[in-house]
Amino acid sequence: MSSFRDQLIHSPLTITGYVDGTFLKPPPADEIPVIDPTTERRVATLLESSVDEVDRAVTAARAAFDRGPWRRLTVAERQTALMAIHDVILAHADELAMLETINTGIPLSQTRNVHIPRAAYNFRFFAEYINQAGGEVFTQEPGLLSMVTYEPIGVCALIGPWNMPLGLTAMKIAGALAFGNTCVVKPSELTPLTVTRLMEHIEGVLPQGVINLVNGRGQVTGHALVSHPGIDMVSFTGGTVTGAAILTALAKGIKGSAMELGGKSANIVFADADFDRALDAAMMSSFMNNGQMCLAGSRIFVDRRIADRFIDTFSRRVAALRIGDPLADGTEVGPMINHAQRERMTRYAESGLSEGASLLAGGHRYSNINTGYFFEPTAMLAPSNDIAICREEIFGPFAALQIFDDEEEVIAKANESDFGLVGYVWTQDLDRSMRAAAALRTGTVLVNTPIVRDLRTGFGGYKQSGLGREGAKGSQAMFTEMKTTIVAREPRRMPRMGLAAS
Repeated sequence: MSSFRDQLIHSPLTITGYVDGTFLKPPPADEIPVIDPTTERRVATLLESSVDEVDRAVTAARAAFDRGPWRRLTVAERQTALMAIHDVILAHADELAMLETINTGIPLSQTRNVHIPRAAYNFRFFAEYINQAGGEVFTQEPGLLSMVTYEPIGVCALIGPWNMPLGLTAMKIAGALAFGNTCVVKPSELTPLTVTRLMEHIEGVLPQGVINLVNGRGQVTGHALVSHPGIDMVSFTGGTVTGAAILTALAKGIKGSAMELGGKSANIVFADADFDRALDAAMMSSFMNNGQMCLAGSRIFVDRRIADRFIDTFSRRVAALRIGDPLADGTEVGPMINHAQRERMTRYAESGLSEGASLLAGGHRYSNINTGYFFEPTAMLAPSNDIAICREEIFGPFAALQIFDDEEEVIAKANESDFGLVGYVWTQDLDRSMRAAAALRTGTVLVNTPIVRDLRTGFGGYKQSGLGREGAKGSQAMFTEMKTTIVAREPRRMPRMGLAAS
């Protein structure tokens, strides 16, 4: 495994765009180093896609949509293509997992067992879903047949995040392709390796121009893409500030959008919860993926009746997390994605202390490893819900704990947030769990379960956590236009206008 990394460091990859079935060899472009956060060494050089290259990609996608065969294929033919991509991902799973780990710093056990299988499953799910998805027919109006059908929306700009590059970007690609669209994909400039490698592996599976790839920074390549008049919608996963900027650009052209943005999810542990399961889940939802997850349940509310035991056990387990090379067996937490993210962790630890929080574990740069963007997994006990570590998305291995006394109080505090992506509830009282699920202002509520996503359901957020939903019906709404066709089944009476002059 280390030899794989050594090879990339010795001979860094070159990342370019993929347009109309061909990897481009652009003229001299801005070069962006792609860094392995474990070694701080370059593993690839990204040649940033220019405005012209973005235009070529959108033009190719537009031609493939308007004149190409993809949206005219039968459902069975699109299913075959989607399943072929599923099979390709699984066939190259080990390579893709190692690339993902080297690029993100996320432990190999997680990229191999979660990220890459999830990327493949996205294509299988949508292949199966489109065979069952249909329109509606209404006959309630006498003499009329009203039919609702769903048509592809057109050219989709799909912008993926850096924290689960292949898995979350594949969700967008699979959904867009399943419903007959064409697309231009832009991964994060921090983590382009697996999405680019996927383009190499699926060459020839899809008609030319159906899927295109551009690479670069948001303010350059991303802006050129979302402001291009040739796109019909944007699906974006990332930070709330960037999402707002994209919506501003789209407003000028009245374009569609779907935004999965930030989160600061409450994780409520009542006194009657299964203690060990709730504790395991709190660890998982705070520190899996190096804590860099939009649905992290790291704003933990603990019932006062079990607070001492829970907080003590949680703190000791946080301190015992195994930090190290994400390619090594047994590593539970790897490095932050880059220097800026590690410094962000430092600022929040200092902020918490200055606002009265107590440090339970971590809180400092990890000093046992000389290179890499490592930071100690951190837990703090907050004096209230009003301080920065409880209000702002930290996006790292950082848990903020609070103590509560009753149900009404904790639901109010959970909802005191600009975000509303996920809420977690741990209790063995069925009535309480249903009351809490109804009261939480979040797009998803998980009761007595850690992080899980069921693609049959919608995933997205309230408030600043986003717009729209991903998943079966959510993706269908995102990537299609609803069309109503009304047919008269018998002659309808109507006024005969304009006959007075005759």
